[in-house]
Amino acid sequence: MDRILLFGGSFNPIHHGHLIVCRAVAERLACARTLLIPSARPPHKPEHALPAAADRVAMCRLATEGDAAFEVSDWETRQSGPNFTLHTVEHFAGELGPGAALHWLIGMDSLHELAAWYRAAELVEACTIVTAARPGFDPPARSVLSRCFTPAQADKLLAHVVDSPRIDIASTDIRSRASAGLSIRYLVPEAVRQYIAERGLYRGG
Repeated sequence: MDRILLFGGSFNPIHHGHLIVCRAVAERLACARTLLIPSARPPHKPEHALPAAADRVAMCRLATEGDAAFEVSDWETRQSGPNFTLHTVEHFAGELGPGAALHWLIGMDSLHELAAWYRAAELVEACTIVTAARPGFDPPARSVLSRCFTPAQADKLLAHVVDSPRIDIASTDIRSRASAGLSIRYLVPEAVRQYIAERGLYRGG
Protein backbone atom coordinates (compact mmCIF):
# COMPACT_ATOMS: atom_id res chain seq x y z
CA MET A 1 0.00 0.00 0.00
CA ASP A 2 1.15 3.53 -0.74
CA ARG A 3 1.51 5.71 2.31
CA ILE A 4 -0.16 9.09 1.83
CA LEU A 5 0.56 11.92 4.27
CA LEU A 6 -2.28 14.39 4.76
CA PHE A 7 -1.46 17.64 6.54
CA GLY A 8 -4.43 19.87 7.27
CA GLY A 9 -4.64 23.23 8.97
CA SER A 10 -5.61 26.83 8.61
CA PHE A 11 -2.10 27.69 7.29
CA ASN A 12 -2.58 31.26 8.43
CA PRO A 13 0.01 31.70 6.98
CA ILE A 14 1.99 28.66 5.93
CA HIS A 15 5.59 28.97 7.12
CA HIS A 16 8.94 27.21 7.00
CA GLY A 17 8.17 25.24 10.15
CA HIS A 18 5.17 23.60 8.48
CA LEU A 19 7.21 22.67 5.43
CA ILE A 20 10.32 21.42 7.21
CA VAL A 21 8.41 19.21 9.63
CA CYS A 22 6.04 17.89 6.98
CA ARG A 23 8.89 16.95 4.66
CA ALA A 24 10.83 15.29 7.48
CA VAL A 25 7.84 13.17 8.50
CA ALA A 26 7.04 12.23 4.91
CA GLU A 27 10.64 11.11 4.37
CA ARG A 28 10.70 9.16 7.63
CA LEU A 29 7.51 7.31 6.67
CA ALA A 30 8.56 6.91 3.02
CA CYS A 31 5.29 8.46 1.86
CA ALA A 32 4.41 8.27 -1.81
CA ARG A 33 2.48 11.56 -1.73
CA THR A 34 2.12 14.50 0.65
CA LEU A 35 -1.00 16.67 0.52
CA LEU A 36 -1.40 20.04 2.21
CA ILE A 37 -5.08 20.67 2.93
CA PRO A 38 -5.98 24.24 3.95
CA SER A 39 -9.23 24.37 5.90
CA ALA A 40 -12.09 26.72 5.13
CA ARG A 41 -13.71 27.12 8.53
CA PRO A 42 -11.98 25.21 11.34
CA PRO A 43 -14.58 24.47 14.06
CA HIS A 44 -12.30 25.79 16.83
CA LYS A 45 -11.30 29.07 15.17
CA PRO A 46 -13.51 32.12 14.54
CA GLU A 47 -14.07 32.63 10.83
CA HIS A 48 -13.44 36.39 11.04
CA ALA A 49 -9.87 35.72 12.19
CA LEU A 50 -8.94 34.02 8.92
CA PRO A 51 -8.08 35.55 5.57
CA ALA A 52 -10.12 34.24 2.66
CA ALA A 53 -9.62 30.55 1.99
CA ALA A 54 -8.47 31.40 -1.52
CA ASP A 55 -5.58 33.45 -0.06
CA ARG A 56 -4.44 30.62 2.18
CA VAL A 57 -4.66 28.08 -0.64
CA ALA A 58 -2.68 30.46 -2.86
CA MET A 59 0.02 30.86 -0.21
CA CYS A 60 0.33 27.08 0.15
CA ARG A 61 0.74 26.75 -3.61
CA LEU A 62 3.32 29.51 -3.73
CA ALA A 63 5.23 27.93 -0.84
CA THR A 64 5.50 24.58 -2.60
CA GLU A 65 5.69 25.68 -6.24
CA GLY A 66 8.18 23.60 -8.17
CA ASP A 67 8.53 21.02 -5.38
CA ALA A 68 7.23 17.63 -6.50
CA ALA A 69 7.20 16.41 -2.90
CA PHE A 70 4.10 18.47 -2.11
CA GLU A 71 0.57 18.77 -3.49
CA VAL A 72 -2.07 21.25 -2.35
CA SER A 73 -5.74 20.30 -2.16
CA ASP A 74 -8.51 22.90 -1.93
CA TRP A 75 -11.17 20.24 -1.24
CA GLU A 76 -11.96 21.43 2.30
CA THR A 77 -12.26 25.05 1.19
CA ARG A 78 -14.96 24.04 -1.29
CA GLN A 79 -17.16 22.38 1.34
CA SER A 80 -19.99 24.08 3.21
CA GLY A 81 -20.07 24.20 6.99
CA PRO A 82 -17.20 23.59 9.43
CA ASN A 83 -14.37 21.24 8.56
CA PHE A 84 -14.01 18.01 10.49
CA THR A 85 -10.91 15.91 9.97
CA LEU A 86 -12.89 12.66 9.89
CA HIS A 87 -14.90 13.86 6.90
CA THR A 88 -11.72 14.86 5.07
CA VAL A 89 -10.11 11.49 5.74
CA GLU A 90 -13.25 9.70 4.54
CA HIS A 91 -13.23 11.78 1.35
CA PHE A 92 -9.62 10.96 0.51
CA ALA A 93 -10.07 7.31 1.44
CA GLY A 94 -12.83 7.14 -1.15
CA GLU A 95 -10.91 9.16 -3.73
CA LEU A 96 -7.60 7.33 -3.40
CA GLY A 97 -9.03 3.85 -2.89
CA PRO A 98 -8.01 0.84 -0.81
CA GLY A 99 -4.41 0.95 -2.05
CA ALA A 100 -3.73 4.13 -0.03
CA ALA A 101 -2.69 4.01 3.61
CA LEU A 102 -3.73 7.41 4.93
CA HIS A 103 -1.63 9.16 7.57
CA TRP A 104 -2.80 12.42 9.16
CA LEU A 105 -0.08 14.69 10.54
CA ILE A 106 -0.63 16.67 13.74
CA GLY A 107 1.57 18.47 16.25
CA MET A 108 2.13 17.31 19.80
CA ASP A 109 -0.19 20.02 21.14
CA SER A 110 -3.00 18.57 19.02
CA LEU A 111 -2.40 15.06 20.37
CA HIS A 112 -3.15 16.40 23.84
CA GLU A 113 -6.44 17.83 22.53
CA LEU A 114 -7.37 14.95 20.24
CA ALA A 115 -10.05 13.51 22.51
CA ALA A 116 -12.10 16.69 21.99
CA TRP A 117 -12.03 16.35 18.19
CA TYR A 118 -15.17 15.35 16.33
CA ARG A 119 -15.69 11.56 16.58
CA ALA A 120 -12.07 11.19 17.57
CA ALA A 121 -12.15 7.43 18.18
CA GLU A 122 -13.53 6.86 14.67
CA LEU A 123 -10.80 9.10 13.26
CA VAL A 124 -8.10 6.99 14.93
CA GLU A 125 -9.57 3.93 13.22
CA ALA A 126 -10.00 5.64 9.84
CA CYS A 127 -6.34 6.60 9.43
CA THR A 128 -3.01 6.62 11.18
CA ILE A 129 -2.53 9.74 13.28
CA VAL A 130 1.13 10.74 13.11
CA THR A 131 2.30 13.21 15.75
CA ALA A 132 5.35 15.39 15.14
CA ALA A 133 7.41 16.50 18.11
CA ARG A 134 6.88 20.15 19.02
CA PRO A 135 8.91 22.38 21.37
CA GLY A 136 7.48 22.52 24.88
CA PHE A 137 5.21 19.49 24.59
CA ASP A 138 5.73 15.90 25.73
CA PRO A 139 3.46 13.01 24.71
CA PRO A 140 0.44 12.43 26.95
CA ALA A 141 0.63 9.41 29.20
CA ARG A 142 -1.00 6.21 27.94
CA SER A 143 -3.30 6.28 30.98
CA VAL A 144 -4.53 9.73 29.96
CA LEU A 145 -5.23 8.69 26.37
CA SER A 146 -6.98 5.55 27.60
CA ARG A 147 -9.63 7.67 29.29
CA CYS A 148 -11.06 8.54 25.88
CA PHE A 149 -9.63 5.88 23.57
CA THR A 150 -9.37 2.11 23.80
CA PRO A 151 -6.04 0.77 25.04
CA ALA A 152 -5.26 -0.39 21.48
CA GLN A 153 -6.03 3.08 20.11
CA ALA A 154 -3.87 4.72 22.78
CA ASP A 155 -0.99 2.39 21.86
CA LYS A 156 -1.48 3.18 18.17
CA LEU A 157 -1.33 6.92 18.83
CA LEU A 158 1.82 6.69 20.94
CA ALA A 159 3.49 4.31 18.48
CA HIS A 160 3.25 6.96 15.79
CA VAL A 161 4.86 9.86 17.64
CA VAL A 162 7.64 10.84 15.23
CA ASP A 163 10.88 12.53 16.14
CA SER A 164 11.03 15.48 13.76
CA PRO A 165 12.88 18.81 13.56
CA ARG A 166 11.66 21.07 16.34
CA ILE A 167 11.10 24.33 14.51
CA ASP A 168 9.74 26.96 16.87
CA ILE A 169 7.93 29.18 14.36
CA ALA A 170 4.29 30.09 14.97
CA SER A 171 1.77 31.58 12.58
CA THR A 172 0.50 33.74 15.45
CA ASP A 173 3.89 35.43 15.75
CA ILE A 174 4.12 35.92 12.00
CA ARG A 175 0.71 37.62 11.93
CA SER A 176 1.69 39.84 14.86
CA ARG A 177 4.92 40.90 13.17
CA ALA A 178 3.16 41.61 9.88
CA SER A 179 0.51 43.63 11.70
CA ALA A 180 3.22 45.67 13.45
CA GLY A 181 5.05 46.32 10.19
CA LEU A 182 8.00 44.12 11.17
CA SER A 183 9.82 41.85 8.75
CA ILE A 184 8.68 38.26 8.33
CA ARG A 185 11.52 37.45 5.96
CA TYR A 186 13.05 34.00 6.62
CA LEU A 187 9.96 32.91 8.58
CA VAL A 188 7.94 32.20 5.45
CA PRO A 189 8.96 31.36 1.88
CA GLU A 190 9.83 34.51 -0.05
CA ALA A 191 6.91 34.06 -2.45
CA VAL A 192 4.56 33.92 0.53
CA ARG A 193 6.12 37.02 2.07
CA GLN A 194 5.60 38.92 -1.18
CA TYR A 195 2.00 37.71 -1.45
CA ILE A 196 1.22 38.86 2.09
CA ALA A 197 2.73 42.28 1.37
CA GLU A 198 0.99 42.70 -1.98
CA ARG A 199 -2.41 41.64 -0.63
CA GLY A 200 -2.07 43.63 2.60
CA LEU A 201 -2.82 40.57 4.72
CA TYR A 202 -2.64 40.82 8.52
CA ARG A 203 -2.34 44.59 8.58
CA GLY A 204 -3.90 46.40 11.51
CA GLY A 205 -4.65 43.40 13.70
